[in-house]
Amino acid sequence: MTRTPQPLPASLADSGVPGAVGGTRSFLPAVEGMRACAAMGVVLTHVAFQTGTAGGVIGRLLHRFDLAVAVFFALSGFLLWRGHAAAARGLRHRPPTAHYLRSRLVRIMPGYLVAVVVILTLLPEANHASRTVWLANLTLTQVYVPLTLTAGLTQMWSLSVEVSFYLALPILAFLAYRLPVRLRVPAIAAVAVASLGWGLLPIHTAEGVNFLNWPPAYASWFAAGMLLAEWTVSPVEKGQLGWPHRLARNRPAIIGVALVAYLISASPLAGPKDLVPATLAQFVVRTSMGAVVAWALLAPLVLDAPGTPHRILASTTMETLGRWSYGLFVWHLAALVMVFPMVGKFMFNGDLVVVFVLTTILGFAMAAVSYALVESPCRNALRRWEYRRSSASEPPPPLDSSVTDQPEPQLATST
Repeated sequence: MTRTPQPLPASLADSGVPGAVGGTRSFLPAVEGMRACAAMGVVLTHVAFQTGTAGGVIGRLLHRFDLAVAVFFALSGFLLWRGHAAAARGLRHRPPTAHYLRSRLVRIMPGYLVAVVVILTLLPEANHASRTVWLANLTLTQVYVPLTLTAGLTQMWSLSVEVSFYLALPILAFLAYRLPVRLRVPAIAAVAVASLGWGLLPIHTAEGVNFLNWPPAYASWFAAGMLLAEWTVSPVEKGQLGWPHRLARNRPAIIGVALVAYLISASPLAGPKDLVPATLAQFVVRTSMGAVVAWALLAPLVLDAPGTPHRILASTTMETLGRWSYGLFVWHLAALVMVFPMVGKFMFNGDLVVVFVLTTILGFAMAAVSYALVESPCRNALRRWEYRRSSASEPPPPLDSSVTDQPEPQLATST
Protein backbone atom coordinates (compact mmCIF):
# COMPACT_ATOMS: atom_id res chain seq x y z
CA MET A 1 0.00 0.00 0.00
CA THR A 2 1.31 3.47 -0.85
CA ARG A 3 2.19 5.43 2.22
CA THR A 4 1.35 9.11 1.82
CA PRO A 5 1.09 11.76 4.53
CA GLN A 6 -2.47 12.69 5.32
CA PRO A 7 -3.65 16.25 6.02
CA LEU A 8 -5.14 17.07 9.38
CA PRO A 9 -8.89 16.60 9.47
CA ALA A 10 -10.69 19.93 9.37
CA SER A 11 -12.19 19.37 12.80
CA LEU A 12 -8.75 19.08 14.36
CA ALA A 13 -7.20 21.89 12.38
CA ASP A 14 -10.07 24.26 13.25
CA SER A 15 -9.99 23.33 16.92
CA GLY A 16 -6.35 24.12 17.33
CA VAL A 17 -5.15 20.55 17.78
CA PRO A 18 -2.34 19.73 17.32
CA GLY A 19 -1.52 23.42 17.05
CA ALA A 20 -2.86 24.05 20.56
CA VAL A 21 -0.96 21.17 22.15
CA GLY A 22 2.83 21.11 22.24
CA GLY A 23 2.92 17.37 22.83
CA THR A 24 2.19 16.58 19.20
CA ARG A 25 5.64 17.72 18.08
CA SER A 26 7.82 14.95 16.70
CA PHE A 27 10.56 15.48 19.29
CA LEU A 28 9.99 16.79 22.81
CA PRO A 29 13.21 17.99 24.48
CA ALA A 30 11.47 18.55 27.82
CA VAL A 31 10.31 14.93 27.82
CA GLU A 32 13.94 13.87 27.32
CA GLY A 33 14.84 16.05 30.29
CA MET A 34 12.16 14.38 32.39
CA ARG A 35 13.56 11.00 31.37
CA ALA A 36 16.94 12.11 32.77
CA CYS A 37 15.29 13.21 36.02
CA ALA A 38 13.54 9.85 36.33
CA ALA A 39 16.83 8.01 35.87
CA MET A 40 18.47 10.14 38.57
CA GLY A 41 15.46 9.48 40.80
CA VAL A 42 16.10 5.74 40.49
CA VAL A 43 19.76 6.34 41.41
CA LEU A 44 18.75 8.44 44.42
CA THR A 45 16.38 5.85 45.87
CA HIS A 46 19.03 3.12 45.59
CA VAL A 47 21.73 5.34 47.07
CA ALA A 48 19.42 6.25 49.95
CA PHE A 49 18.82 2.56 50.67
CA GLN A 50 22.44 1.46 50.37
CA THR A 51 23.79 4.31 52.50
CA GLY A 52 21.33 3.40 55.25
CA THR A 53 19.42 6.67 54.96
CA ALA A 54 16.13 5.31 56.19
CA GLY A 55 15.31 7.23 59.32
CA GLY A 56 12.30 9.47 59.85
CA VAL A 57 10.42 11.56 57.35
CA ILE A 58 13.48 12.27 55.19
CA GLY A 59 14.16 8.58 54.80
CA ARG A 60 10.58 7.91 53.67
CA LEU A 61 10.67 10.74 51.15
CA LEU A 62 13.98 9.61 49.68
CA HIS A 63 13.00 5.97 49.42
CA ARG A 64 9.79 6.86 47.61
CA PHE A 65 11.85 8.23 44.73
CA ASP A 66 11.38 4.69 43.43
CA LEU A 67 8.24 6.17 41.82
CA ALA A 68 10.64 7.36 39.16
CA VAL A 69 9.87 3.96 37.64
CA ALA A 70 6.25 5.10 37.29
CA VAL A 71 7.52 8.07 35.25
CA PHE A 72 9.50 5.70 32.99
CA PHE A 73 6.42 3.54 32.45
CA ALA A 74 4.22 6.56 31.74
CA LEU A 75 6.80 7.89 29.27
CA SER A 76 6.69 4.59 27.41
CA GLY A 77 2.91 4.61 27.47
CA PHE A 78 2.77 8.13 26.06
CA LEU A 79 5.41 7.82 23.35
CA LEU A 80 4.50 4.36 22.09
CA TRP A 81 0.73 4.91 22.19
CA ARG A 82 0.77 8.37 20.59
CA GLY A 83 1.10 7.00 17.06
CA HIS A 84 -1.87 4.69 17.59
CA ALA A 85 -3.95 7.50 19.09
CA ALA A 86 -3.18 9.65 16.05
CA ALA A 87 -3.95 6.81 13.62
CA ALA A 88 -7.34 6.24 15.26
CA ARG A 89 -8.19 9.86 14.42
CA GLY A 90 -6.96 9.70 10.82
CA LEU A 91 -3.79 11.70 11.30
CA ARG A 92 -1.46 8.94 10.10
CA HIS A 93 -1.34 5.28 9.10
CA ARG A 94 -1.25 2.70 11.86
CA PRO A 95 2.28 2.08 13.13
CA PRO A 96 3.48 -1.14 11.44
CA THR A 97 3.98 -3.87 14.04
CA ALA A 98 7.12 -5.37 12.49
CA HIS A 99 8.88 -2.01 12.43
CA TYR A 100 7.76 -1.29 15.97
CA LEU A 101 9.09 -4.60 17.33
CA ARG A 102 12.41 -4.18 15.50
CA SER A 103 12.88 -0.68 16.86
CA ARG A 104 12.05 -1.75 20.44
CA LEU A 105 14.42 -4.71 20.21
CA VAL A 106 17.30 -2.57 18.98
CA ARG A 107 16.47 0.22 21.45
CA ILE A 108 16.61 -2.01 24.52
CA MET A 109 18.56 -5.21 24.04
CA PRO A 110 22.08 -4.38 22.76
CA GLY A 111 22.99 -2.10 25.66
CA TYR A 112 21.21 -4.33 28.12
CA LEU A 113 22.91 -7.55 27.02
CA VAL A 114 26.34 -5.93 27.19
CA ALA A 115 25.60 -4.79 30.74
CA VAL A 116 24.36 -8.23 31.83
CA VAL A 117 27.44 -10.00 30.47
CA VAL A 118 29.86 -7.48 31.97
CA ILE A 119 28.16 -7.33 35.38
CA LEU A 120 27.64 -11.08 35.78
CA THR A 121 31.21 -11.71 34.67
CA LEU A 122 33.10 -9.00 36.52
CA LEU A 123 31.08 -7.82 39.52
CA PRO A 124 32.34 -9.80 42.56
CA GLU A 125 28.86 -10.12 44.09
CA ALA A 126 27.44 -11.57 40.86
CA ASN A 127 30.20 -13.48 39.09
CA HIS A 128 29.22 -16.86 40.54
CA ALA A 129 25.72 -16.66 39.10
CA SER A 130 24.03 -19.92 38.18
CA ARG A 131 22.92 -20.88 34.69
CA THR A 132 19.33 -20.07 35.70
CA VAL A 133 20.33 -16.57 36.78
CA TRP A 134 22.17 -16.04 33.50
CA LEU A 135 19.25 -17.23 31.39
CA ALA A 136 16.64 -15.26 33.31
CA ASN A 137 18.65 -12.06 33.08
CA LEU A 138 19.58 -12.50 29.43
CA THR A 139 15.92 -13.06 28.52
CA LEU A 140 14.47 -10.40 30.85
CA THR A 141 12.30 -12.93 32.66
CA GLN A 142 13.59 -12.21 36.16
CA VAL A 143 10.17 -11.39 37.57
CA TYR A 144 8.88 -14.85 36.65
CA VAL A 145 11.83 -17.01 37.74
CA PRO A 146 12.53 -17.44 41.47
CA LEU A 147 15.61 -15.78 42.98
CA THR A 148 17.13 -14.51 39.74
CA LEU A 149 17.35 -10.79 40.59
CA THR A 150 21.04 -10.58 41.29
CA ALA A 151 23.56 -8.01 42.52
CA GLY A 152 24.11 -5.16 40.09
CA LEU A 153 20.94 -6.05 38.16
CA THR A 154 18.12 -5.96 40.72
CA GLN A 155 16.63 -2.85 39.09
CA MET A 156 15.94 -4.88 35.96
CA TRP A 157 12.64 -6.13 37.36
CA SER A 158 11.13 -2.92 35.98
CA LEU A 159 12.72 -3.42 32.56
CA SER A 160 11.25 -6.92 32.51
CA VAL A 161 7.82 -5.39 33.14
CA GLU A 162 8.39 -2.71 30.52
CA VAL A 163 9.38 -5.20 27.82
CA SER A 164 6.20 -7.14 28.57
CA PHE A 165 4.27 -3.93 27.89
CA TYR A 166 6.15 -3.52 24.58
CA LEU A 167 5.03 -6.99 23.53
CA ALA A 168 1.45 -6.43 24.63
CA LEU A 169 1.06 -3.01 23.02
CA PRO A 170 0.25 -4.20 19.45
CA ILE A 171 -2.50 -6.40 20.89
CA LEU A 172 -3.85 -3.53 22.99
CA ALA A 173 -3.79 -1.27 19.94
CA PHE A 174 -5.61 -3.89 17.84
CA LEU A 175 -8.38 -4.05 20.43
CA ALA A 176 -8.55 -0.26 20.83
CA TYR A 177 -9.03 0.25 17.08
CA ARG A 178 -12.30 -1.67 17.40
CA LEU A 179 -13.66 0.98 19.76
CA PRO A 180 -15.26 4.28 18.74
CA VAL A 181 -12.78 7.09 19.30
CA ARG A 182 -14.93 8.59 22.04
CA LEU A 183 -14.60 5.39 24.09
CA ARG A 184 -10.83 5.06 23.92
CA VAL A 185 -10.11 7.28 26.95
CA PRO A 186 -12.82 5.69 29.15
CA ALA A 187 -11.59 2.21 28.17
CA ILE A 188 -7.96 2.98 29.05
CA ALA A 189 -9.03 4.56 32.34
CA ALA A 190 -11.22 1.55 33.16
CA VAL A 191 -8.35 -0.87 32.55
CA ALA A 192 -6.08 1.28 34.74
CA VAL A 193 -8.56 1.22 37.62
CA ALA A 194 -9.26 -2.50 37.20
CA SER A 195 -5.52 -3.28 37.31
CA LEU A 196 -5.41 -2.01 40.90
CA GLY A 197 -7.31 -5.17 41.84
CA TRP A 198 -4.66 -7.47 40.36
CA GLY A 199 -3.53 -8.54 43.83
CA LEU A 200 -7.00 -9.89 44.60
CA LEU A 201 -6.68 -12.65 42.01
CA PRO A 202 -5.99 -16.16 43.37
CA ILE A 203 -2.59 -16.51 41.70
CA HIS A 204 -0.16 -18.96 43.26
CA THR A 205 3.52 -18.65 42.45
CA ALA A 206 6.72 -20.44 43.35
CA GLU A 207 8.59 -19.27 46.42
CA GLY A 208 10.69 -16.24 45.55
CA VAL A 209 8.30 -14.96 42.87
CA ASN A 210 6.01 -12.03 43.65
CA PHE A 211 3.13 -11.71 41.19
CA LEU A 212 2.67 -8.10 42.31
CA ASN A 213 5.81 -7.45 40.25
CA TRP A 214 4.13 -8.74 37.09
CA PRO A 215 3.07 -6.29 34.35
CA PRO A 216 -0.72 -6.16 35.02
CA ALA A 217 -0.04 -4.77 38.50
CA TYR A 218 1.48 -1.66 36.91
CA ALA A 219 -0.98 -1.13 34.07
CA SER A 220 -2.10 2.15 35.65
CA TRP A 221 1.42 3.58 35.28
CA PHE A 222 1.49 2.86 31.54
CA ALA A 223 -2.12 4.03 31.23
CA ALA A 224 -1.18 7.43 32.67
CA GLY A 225 0.97 8.05 29.60
CA MET A 226 -1.51 6.44 27.20
CA LEU A 227 -4.24 8.80 28.38
CA LEU A 228 -1.96 11.76 27.76
CA ALA A 229 -1.28 10.44 24.27
CA GLU A 230 -5.02 10.30 23.57
CA TRP A 231 -5.58 13.83 24.86
CA THR A 232 -2.77 15.33 22.79
CA VAL A 233 -4.61 14.42 19.58
CA SER A 234 -8.22 14.77 20.76
CA PRO A 235 -10.38 17.53 19.23
CA VAL A 236 -11.17 20.50 21.41
CA GLU A 237 -14.91 20.77 21.85
CA LYS A 238 -16.26 24.16 20.69
CA GLY A 239 -12.82 25.70 20.99
CA GLN A 240 -12.64 24.99 24.73
CA LEU A 241 -9.79 23.06 26.27
CA GLY A 242 -10.78 20.01 28.29
CA TRP A 243 -10.07 19.63 31.99
CA PRO A 244 -6.80 17.69 31.46
CA HIS A 245 -5.39 20.55 29.37
CA ARG A 246 -6.58 23.22 31.79
CA LEU A 247 -5.14 21.36 34.78
CA ALA A 248 -1.84 20.68 33.01
CA ARG A 249 -1.45 24.39 32.18
CA ASN A 250 -2.25 25.54 35.73
CA ARG A 251 1.22 25.25 37.24
CA PRO A 252 0.28 25.72 40.93
CA ALA A 253 -2.57 23.21 40.64
CA ILE A 254 -0.59 20.51 38.83
CA ILE A 255 2.37 20.92 41.20
CA GLY A 256 -0.05 20.58 44.10
CA VAL A 257 -1.52 17.37 42.67
CA ALA A 258 1.94 15.86 42.20
CA LEU A 259 3.09 16.91 45.68
CA VAL A 260 0.03 15.61 47.51
CA ALA A 261 0.14 12.29 45.66
CA TYR A 262 3.86 11.96 46.40
CA LEU A 263 3.39 12.69 50.12
CA ILE A 264 0.62 10.09 50.33
CA SER A 265 2.85 7.56 48.56
CA ALA A 266 5.62 8.25 51.08
CA SER A 267 3.30 7.86 54.08
CA PRO A 268 2.54 4.66 56.03
CA LEU A 269 -0.67 4.42 53.97
CA ALA A 270 1.49 3.25 51.05
CA GLY A 271 3.63 0.76 52.91
CA PRO A 272 6.33 0.27 55.56
CA LYS A 273 9.91 1.40 55.25
CA ASP A 274 12.80 -0.65 53.89
CA LEU A 275 12.16 -4.17 52.57
CA VAL A 276 9.19 -5.09 54.76
CA PRO A 277 6.45 -6.38 52.43
CA ALA A 278 3.47 -4.07 51.97
CA THR A 279 -0.10 -5.21 52.44
CA LEU A 280 -2.35 -5.34 49.39
CA ALA A 281 -4.11 -2.14 50.43
CA GLN A 282 -0.78 -0.36 50.84
CA PHE A 283 0.37 -1.61 47.45
CA VAL A 284 -2.81 -0.24 45.84
CA VAL A 285 -2.26 3.17 47.46
CA ARG A 286 1.37 3.29 46.33
CA THR A 287 0.55 2.17 42.79
CA SER A 288 -2.38 4.53 42.32
CA MET A 289 -0.42 7.47 43.71
CA GLY A 290 2.47 6.55 41.41
CA ALA A 291 0.13 6.85 38.43
CA VAL A 292 -1.02 10.26 39.63
CA VAL A 293 2.55 11.49 40.20
CA ALA A 294 3.70 10.29 36.78
CA TRP A 295 0.67 11.86 35.05
CA ALA A 296 1.12 15.16 36.88
CA LEU A 297 4.82 15.35 35.99
CA LEU A 298 4.30 14.60 32.29
CA ALA A 299 1.06 16.46 31.62
CA PRO A 300 2.59 19.98 31.69
CA LEU A 301 5.17 18.85 29.13
CA VAL A 302 2.78 17.35 26.57
CA LEU A 303 -0.54 19.16 27.07
CA ASP A 304 1.14 22.56 27.11
CA ALA A 305 0.53 25.33 24.60
CA PRO A 306 3.04 25.45 21.73
CA GLY A 307 5.99 27.62 22.60
CA THR A 308 5.68 27.07 26.33
CA PRO A 309 9.23 27.40 27.70
CA HIS A 310 10.67 24.51 29.67
CA ARG A 311 14.04 26.13 30.14
CA ILE A 312 15.59 23.55 32.43
CA LEU A 313 14.09 20.29 31.19
CA ALA A 314 14.42 21.31 27.53
CA SER A 315 17.99 22.56 27.89
CA THR A 316 20.77 21.01 25.82
CA THR A 317 22.32 19.56 28.97
CA MET A 318 19.13 17.83 30.11
CA GLU A 319 18.41 16.62 26.59
CA THR A 320 21.86 15.02 26.45
CA LEU A 321 21.42 13.44 29.88
CA GLY A 322 18.05 12.14 28.72
CA ARG A 323 19.75 10.51 25.76
CA TRP A 324 22.05 8.71 28.19
CA SER A 325 19.36 7.97 30.79
CA TYR A 326 18.76 4.38 29.71
CA GLY A 327 22.43 3.62 30.16
CA LEU A 328 22.37 5.26 33.60
CA PHE A 329 19.47 3.06 34.60
CA VAL A 330 21.24 -0.06 33.36
CA TRP A 331 24.68 0.68 34.84
CA HIS A 332 24.05 2.69 38.00
CA LEU A 333 24.03 -0.20 40.49
CA ALA A 334 27.37 -1.38 39.16
CA ALA A 335 28.63 2.20 39.52
CA LEU A 336 27.28 2.32 43.07
CA VAL A 337 29.20 -0.82 44.00
CA MET A 338 32.40 0.82 42.76
CA VAL A 339 31.79 4.09 44.60
CA PHE A 340 31.86 2.63 48.12
CA PRO A 341 35.54 1.56 47.91
CA MET A 342 36.32 4.94 46.35
CA VAL A 343 35.04 6.75 49.46
CA GLY A 344 36.40 4.14 51.86
CA LYS A 345 33.00 3.04 53.15
CA PHE A 346 31.05 -0.18 53.41
CA MET A 347 27.51 -0.51 52.11
CA PHE A 348 24.75 0.79 54.40
CA ASN A 349 27.16 3.46 55.51
CA GLY A 350 28.58 6.61 53.99
CA ASP A 351 27.41 10.10 53.12
CA LEU A 352 24.25 10.18 50.98
CA VAL A 353 25.18 13.31 49.02
CA VAL A 354 28.76 12.24 48.27
CA VAL A 355 27.75 8.73 47.21
CA PHE A 356 24.86 10.03 45.09
CA VAL A 357 27.00 12.58 43.26
CA LEU A 358 29.82 10.12 42.57
CA THR A 359 27.40 7.36 41.50
CA THR A 360 25.58 9.72 39.16
CA ILE A 361 28.79 11.01 37.58
CA LEU A 362 30.28 7.54 37.17
CA GLY A 363 26.95 6.13 36.01
CA PHE A 364 26.49 8.80 33.37
CA ALA A 365 30.08 8.28 32.18
CA MET A 366 29.38 4.58 31.72
CA ALA A 367 26.06 5.43 30.06
CA ALA A 368 27.74 7.82 27.60
CA VAL A 369 30.18 5.10 26.58
CA SER A 370 27.33 2.61 26.19
CA TYR A 371 25.36 5.07 24.07
CA ALA A 372 28.29 5.94 21.83
CA LEU A 373 29.64 2.42 21.33
CA VAL A 374 26.56 0.21 21.52
CA GLU A 375 23.13 1.87 21.61
CA SER A 376 23.49 4.57 18.97
CA PRO A 377 25.41 2.47 16.40
CA CYS A 378 22.85 -0.34 16.62
CA ARG A 379 19.88 1.97 16.25
CA ASN A 380 21.42 3.89 13.38
CA ALA A 381 22.27 0.60 11.66
CA LEU A 382 18.59 -0.32 11.84
CA ARG A 383 17.61 3.08 10.44
CA ARG A 384 20.03 2.68 7.52
CA TRP A 385 18.60 -0.77 6.84
CA GLU A 386 15.06 0.67 6.88
CA TYR A 387 16.08 3.33 4.37
CA ARG A 388 17.84 0.84 2.06
CA ARG A 389 14.75 -1.35 1.82
CA SER A 390 12.43 1.60 1.20
CA SER A 391 11.41 2.94 -2.19
CA ALA A 392 9.72 5.96 -3.71
CA SER A 393 6.32 4.28 -3.36
CA GLU A 394 7.03 2.91 0.10
CA PRO A 395 9.21 5.35 2.08
CA PRO A 396 10.58 4.47 5.52
CA PRO A 397 7.86 4.26 8.17
CA PRO A 398 7.41 7.14 10.59
CA LEU A 399 8.52 6.98 14.18
CA ASP A 400 6.18 4.90 16.32
CA SER A 401 5.59 8.01 18.43
CA SER A 402 4.86 10.34 15.52
CA VAL A 403 1.43 11.85 14.93
CA THR A 404 2.07 12.19 11.18
CA ASP A 405 3.31 9.96 8.36
CA GLN A 406 6.57 11.88 8.00
CA PRO A 407 9.34 9.24 7.67
CA GLU A 408 11.58 8.77 10.67
CA PRO A 409 14.97 10.52 10.50
CA GLN A 410 18.02 8.56 9.44
CA LEU A 411 19.76 9.31 12.73
CA ALA A 412 18.09 7.93 15.83
CA THR A 413 16.79 10.08 18.69
CA SER A 414 16.10 8.80 22.18
CA THR A 415 12.43 7.88 21.69
